[in-house]
Amino acid sequence: MRGAKLPIPIVYETPVASAQVKSAVILAGLSAPGRTTVIERAATRDHTERMLRHFGASVTVEPAAGGGSAITVVGQPELAAAPVAVPGDPSSAAFPTVAALLVPGSELRLVSVGMNPLRAGLFQTLAEMGADIAIEPLPDEGGEPVADLIVRAGPLTGVTVPPERAPSMIDEYPILAMAAACAQGTTRLLGLAELRVKESDRLAMIASGLATCGVAHEMGEDSLVIHGTGKPPKGGATVATAFDHRIAMSFLVLGLASAEPIAVDDSTAIATSFPGFVDLMNGLGAKIGAKNGGTVP
Repeated sequence: MRGAKLPIPIVYETPVASAQVKSAVILAGLSAPGRTTVIERAATRDHTERMLRHFGASVTVEPAAGGGSAITVVGQPELAAAPVAVPGDPSSAAFPTVAALLVPGSELRLVSVGMNPLRAGLFQTLAEMGADIAIEPLPDEGGEPVADLIVRAGPLTGVTVPPERAPSMIDEYPILAMAAACAQGTTRLLGLAELRVKESDRLAMIASGLATCGVAHEMGEDSLVIHGTGKPPKGGATVATAFDHRIAMSFLVLGLASAEPIAVDDSTAIATSFPGFVDLMNGLGAKIGAKNGGTVP
């Protein structure tokens, strides 16, 4: 187009930890001659960087002055088509994983789950809690580490999850809270401020749901302390979800382990991220059914 200006390479520091913002700048940098650099002070998901390398782009990561990382892409590369097998989403795999840990006698193999270290914080935390999860590595897919997970039910113990782990498991705190509710002892979740600006104020919704289910806890501005008794709560409650898919799925998983059903007030939001959730869980032996517009395990 006559008069159009070519993109120019820049050095850009993200104001907040955001993989979406980082990816947008990196992708724009593909069209700019020279080197475009994004500086992030806290590590975020690096799926874009890995995928671009898979297609032949030059993407490097180096320590940034003052802390964090500098991610640089060389613009106007000759990209080449390459086959991609998309690994299983670790955020979705989290729900059957925790369900298998909490329901006595369960044993489950989850096939080809993405194990990107910037997404695997939940699995690290569950291992620290004593979860019986065997990891069988597979060849990388599209530049991403992949593994089968073999999960077996067993007792869990409360732990402290440090704030620096939050970026690698920010979407998994709702389901982790269900594991903590059933663990023996106290679990401290720290650095949760970002949960307040998700599809709902997830920190408040987790705490509200735990209270409804009779689980002892304390909520701070960016923390949640859960006092587990070593067994699931009794159940027999209906949990408000604020139309949040992860809140709904998490409390339905807790209901699989409780003595009495736990219902959610609205399950329709689950289709946002996991439209086959109910069918998959029922196929594994759960009994989740609709009742009065909500869903009951």
